[in-house]
Amino acid sequence: MKVLVLNCGSSSLKFQLIETDEAMAREGRDRTLAKGLVEDAGGTAVLHYEAEGKKPVRDAIGAFQHRKAVEKALAVLTDPENGVIPHKDEIGAVGHRVVHGGEQFQSSVLIDDQVIEGIEAMIALAPLHNPANLQGYYAAKAELPDVPQVAVFDTAFHHTMPREAYLYGLPYSLYQRFGIRRFGFHGTSHRFVAGRLAALLKREGDSGLRLITCHLGNGASACAVLGGKSIDTSMGFTPLEGLVMGTRCGDLDPAALLFIMGREELGAAEASALMNKHSGLLGLSGLSNDMRTLLEAEEKGNERARLAIDVFCYRLRKYIGAYAAALGGVDAIAFAGGIGENSPAVRERTLRGLEGLGLKLDPKRNGEAKGKEEQISPEGPGARVFVVPTNEELMIARDTVSLVSPVRD
Repeated sequence: MKVLVLNCGSSSLKFQLIETDEAMAREGRDRTLAKGLVEDAGGTAVLHYEAEGKKPVRDAIGAFQHRKAVEKALAVLTDPENGVIPHKDEIGAVGHRVVHGGEQFQSSVLIDDQVIEGIEAMIALAPLHNPANLQGYYAAKAELPDVPQVAVFDTAFHHTMPREAYLYGLPYSLYQRFGIRRFGFHGTSHRFVAGRLAALLKREGDSGLRLITCHLGNGASACAVLGGKSIDTSMGFTPLEGLVMGTRCGDLDPAALLFIMGREELGAAEASALMNKHSGLLGLSGLSNDMRTLLEAEEKGNERARLAIDVFCYRLRKYIGAYAAALGGVDAIAFAGGIGENSPAVRERTLRGLEGLGLKLDPKRNGEAKGKEEQISPEGPGARVFVVPTNEELMIARDTVSLVSPVRD
């Protein structure tokens, strides 16, 4: 089955066309036929598209609209010269990334009117993401009216967390009235990476397998996985909590924010922008939110760049230690995401000092592992460390097939 995977932001659309079915997924024979991005570049939307054996496409398409973006994606996928399918009727299903499913959605679901109402109910918790995710659904529905569509939620994987992990030390009535709790995000990525780790260790289905997965990009989170189930994760009620990120502060004493708001006379929106858009690596370094830029600046003697990297790695090291305690030990850890997959220096600095937990790196393996699946720990006893490139789109496509196939049968 050919599955169109859509990841809609407020001013962007990422898409992939993936061919898979349950047998292909079991054997790892899934194929990404094409992928692309439509993004708003200063008032003009630009399409970027690539497919194996085809000429890359870059095309300006006017002001960004989700409907127009989906139309353009389908047009380039079926283009006689650069497309990979002759007609859009070859698309058997559409899978959508949906950021927030709240407590209602604990797994991926076929989209119907009731599901739409549930996603709409979560807009208050994800005002920038859930509306865009719904726009992607409506745009795909208009273009492919008879094709089943599936919602895959970022939060779903973390619904196995126990209460002691997801509740805050606030009055319980606030959880009952407003749902104030840890939800966690990046769940699709953590689920994919944990599955790959279990396969690499040849321990699929092992209820005692103790894993720590680290999704490190501009947004970053860590997850403790026991027997394939999330038992804790660093992001919380929103994606702001936890690790230091590109522009997000991560864990913060709330009293510090109240103090700043009073001294700087900041409103709620300004305080949110401070924590989400002007903090993290960018705020600490005063230079950039891009780890590559900071590593280059550090080599040239920039002390603020060094400081930002040190804080980033230290915060992650603390979470790894905490999750090793929560799991009662660790069998393997994986680094994923743009930073995790491509930065040997960050991996080495993060694990430095954790040898007592059995976490060691082979310097040669670590230095050579960039963007591909590799073991980077030495052979022998102790926990194993891997680089595992994440593939959220493939996970979405597989979930979509597993839900659509029984309906068609």
